[in-house]
Amino acid sequence: MAQLFFKYGSMNSGKSIEILKVAHNYEEQNKPVLLFTSAIDDRDAIGYVSSRIGLRREAIPIFEDTDIYSIVKNHEPKPYCVLVDECQFLSKGSILQLVKIVDELNVPVMGFGLKNDFRNELFEGSRWMLIYADKIEEMKTICWFCERKATMNLRVIDGKPVYTGEQILIGGNDTYFPVCRKCHANPPLPQP
Repeated sequence: MAQLFFKYGSMNSGKSIEILKVAHNYEEQNKPVLLFTSAIDDRDAIGYVSSRIGLRREAIPIFEDTDIYSIVKNHEPKPYCVLVDECQFLSKGSILQLVKIVDELNVPVMGFGLKNDFRNELFEGSRWMLIYADKIEEMKTICWFCERKATMNLRVIDGKPVYTGEQILIGGNDTYFPVCRKCHANPPLPQP
């Protein structure tokens, strides 16, 4: 029986490298997968899953009106698994399509993404993944500033922590740090 998996972690916890590894493992056994990613993440161009260590692969971009269910249903050969990167950026409707893929097409879906934003509020896609996922797994990494587990994402603009603003601002190590709760509240950033 297929299941919906949600693997979440803070920035730099290895989510993109993990999804690329899972795709490789299936395909090495001649089991095709479909790889999707949110069209919002354009750091390395729209429609690519990229890891910080340099691995990169083309993926089907998910826009607000993308019919994920039909793409999977009509794909030949039938995929053994559907893999979705950056699912925090997906809408409730897109998450419900992933649920339908699992329940009606009997195809497992593995979604990867952030759980909370820089304000420590849930992203829409993450909220619905947490509600609907059959299995939830945290991917761990360490705080940028200390040895604790990173559970939050600190947004930094011009060297200063930012706690208000638009939820989505695409960025990498130049904009976000994975941090623990203590360092999120009081980051040891260099003072100008």
